[in-house]
Amino acid sequence: MILSQLIVFLLVGGLAGWISGLLTKGTGFGFAGNIIVGIVGAFLGNFAFGVMGIVAFGLFGRLVFAVLGALFFLWLLRFIRR
Repeated sequence: MILSQLIVFLLVGGLAGWISGLLTKGTGFGFAGNIIVGIVGAFLGNFAFGVMGIVAFGLFGRLVFAVLGALFFLWLLRFIRR
C-alpha cells in the first residue's frame, strides 16, 4: 500500500466513523473514538466483503463498506461492554 492509498483509507475510515456515530445516536464513543472505530471498521468491512467476493468500486463503494464495517464494529464493542 502506498502512502496516498493509506491516506485515503484513513480519511474514508474517519468519515465512516463519524457517519456511524451519527447513525447510532448516543451509542458511539465520542468524536475521536468514533473516528478510530471507523478506521478499524473500514478495515473489517473491506476485509469481510473481500472474503465474500464483493468488490467496492470507487470512493462511494469504499465508504459504504467502511460504514457497514464501522456499524458492525460499534455493535460488537457494545455487545462486549455489557
